[in-house]
Amino acid sequence: MKRRTLLQSAPLLLAPALLPGQASAQQYPAKPLRYIVPVAAGGGSDMIGRNLCERLGRVLGQTMVVDNIGGGGGVVACQTTQRAAPDGYTLMQGYVATHGTSPATRKLPYDPLKDFSPIGMIGSTPNVLVVNTNLPVNNVKDLIEYLKKNPARLSYGSAGAGSLTHLTAELFKLQTDTFMVHIPYRGIAPATTDLIAGQTQVMFPGLAAALPHIRSGRLKPLAVTGNQRHSALKDVPTMEEGGLKGFDAQQWYGVVGPANMPAALVKTLNDAIAQVLAQPDFREKLSAEAVELMPMTPTQFTDYMKKDLARWTQLAKARNINLES
Repeated sequence: MKRRTLLQSAPLLLAPALLPGQASAQQYPAKPLRYIVPVAAGGGSDMIGRNLCERLGRVLGQTMVVDNIGGGGGVVACQTTQRAAPDGYTLMQGYVATHGTSPATRKLPYDPLKDFSPIGMIGSTPNVLVVNTNLPVNNVKDLIEYLKKNPARLSYGSAGAGSLTHLTAELFKLQTDTFMVHIPYRGIAPATTDLIAGQTQVMFPGLAAALPHIRSGRLKPLAVTGNQRHSALKDVPTMEEGGLKGFDAQQWYGVVGPANMPAALVKTLNDAIAQVLAQPDFREKLSAEAVELMPMTPTQFTDYMKKDLARWTQLAKARNINLES
């Protein structure tokens, strides 16, 4: 009874953000919402989406149906969202691949900015510069010096061509004027296995994927991306502390809808997401994926997406990375 009462009363908190001229209509949301996660079930991104929906449904007083749509690196999910009515009943978990690295490196059947309504950021996790434990370097400066003295001797692995792990390493090469051979893998797991074994020597995996191997001593961390140290690796400096000013790469997750959603509807959803992000248990759940929550207004989230896309597009052009989808 207590849970049912909460679900029925929660929408009243959001009533001021109803669409203009709808005072006599049913309160939004009047039916279940579809939440598209652009990856297969299981894994970090899916976990984030399901935990968000569980709490967002309670705030909105309505059922949230998680719909995992993999395929094409998120292209199928993006097209499905793009074609949906902008009525707030179809949402998608956009992230750095669907709205940053993929459109920066290949031609896609959607525009990452024009075809979507940015609603709100969930959070992000940094990438971490790790090396094989046998490599005689202990910080970013050491690695740069080693690369200068041993050109083309080292290789770095990635989760695949055009992935964030690939582009982050290319950003490092560009900013340091160094060279490493790129070895693309089908996913981060095999890339990590070969890094530990010494088949490659350097990588920029997401922090969540790297943490178990860092804690076990099988990988050596040199620095994290982002503008501040991460709570999970308090003794590991940022790339900027290592001398690379402005170096940033984040695996971010946010909520988007189809283009042309009314501003009042976007605000309603953004307010609801903000309530979820303020819940301590949600923060605790996402800490398992090393995700730091980043509440933003729709305007702030839009600006963030634009800047992130511009960063990776500029890098792709500078490094001549042009992949066919």
